[in-house]
Amino acid sequence: MTVSDNDLAAVEKQLGRTPRGVLEVSYRTPDGQPAVVKTAPRLPDGTPFPTLYYLTDPRLTGACSRLESGGVMREMQARLADDADLAAAYKAAGESYLAERDAIESLGTDFTGGGMPDRVKCLHVLVAHALAKGPGVNPFGDEAVAMLADEERLRGIAVPADWPALPGSSSAVETL
Repeated sequence: MTVSDNDLAAVEKQLGRTPRGVLEVSYRTPDGQPAVVKTAPRLPDGTPFPTLYYLTDPRLTGACSRLESGGVMREMQARLADDADLAAAYKAAGESYLAERDAIESLGTDFTGGGMPDRVKCLHVLVAHALAKGPGVNPFGDEAVAMLADEERLRGIAVPADWPALPGSSSAVETL
């Protein structure tokens, strides 16, 4: 896997620091900017880094922070406890994430980031995973991306124009 010097420079500007362990750009915004990078399970200095997909676009990171501070994760966590089908889909997302990371290098842990599969801990990780893999892989990531698309008005800007909308949304896009 390779990543271009131009992509690394763009990610460095987004993060305000030199990116470490970047394997590829896994998602680009509609305007072509890197927004999610896939990182090595170990950084170049050997430090374990279990976050396989890392959100870099400042519009998306800021919007995720606003959702988190607005209590979205608490609501998602409550639904996880009450909805067996949702819990199963979220568990499958965590297993997929872990298998993909372990295929690169096993860290000997089942920690996936974002809280998968038992907790909803970090929307940044869940959104990065959903954007990298596309709709239908991570249910909470999908929901958070839909919220960013519509509530944060990022549809067609930082989120794909055709990302499925939440049920009941006024978006003209087909619902999740």
